Amino acid sequence: MPPRSAGSGKLPRDPVHHPLFARRYARLSKAAETRFGMAGIRARMLTGLSGRVIEIGAGNGLNFSHYPGTVSEVVAIEPERLLRQLAVEAALRSEVPVDVVPGAAEALPVKSEAFDAVVISLVLCSVRDVPRALAEVRRVLRPGGVVRFFEHGEGGGRAMHFTQRALDRTVWPALNGGCHVARDPIGALRDAGFELGPYRRVSIPERGPKLPTSYCVLGTAWRPARTDR
Repeated sequence: MPPRSAGSGKLPRDPVHHPLFARRYARLSKAAETRFGMAGIRARMLTGLSGRVIEIGAGNGLNFSHYPGTVSEVVAIEPERLLRQLAVEAALRSEVPVDVVPGAAEALPVKSEAFDAVVISLVLCSVRDVPRALAEVRRVLRPGGVVRFFEHGEGGGRAMHFTQRALDRTVWPALNGGCHVARDPIGALRDAGFELGPYRRVSIPERGPKLPTSYCVLGTAWRPARTDR
């Protein structure tokens, strides 16, 4: 089943445009699959998912090959044009149906409560408005639906915290597609009203010196089920 975005037709203007960063990210992310164990992390993140899934910030589509056969459809949102084109190519190789579409995390182009699961993977670092993006996640996820996440953020001791904040205030976002290294994904999910499930801290790379981007978290959260009658 080819993704609808693979066909012809006029697309909306891209909400994000970072062509130089996109090329560098596409190259480095593929190397990280084996060198830093990212393929295994993606597989653990997606294990057990089923039904309709929306992936926000799909990048070049490296998650697609790890979706289990119990997933009936993936709608993959990617705002950057080059990465979206690479994601379309990855979707054509996927064993589950994947539809790659343009859109921003803060204004998802899908209906409310339409998905059983949301996947956010290395995306909260770069969205312009994290609370708004997570409000959109709540909107599109059915009550009781699951969020699977793998994000990097603040970590380390006082010296690393100082370094991360300094980078965020200066050169890092401009050089890395809007990425921030000092955000708190767990706190953001909690503030957005999600129920946090099991999660664990992960260091990327696992061995060697710690980088400002090394402090990651892999886990699960849920949109609370409705309590009204």
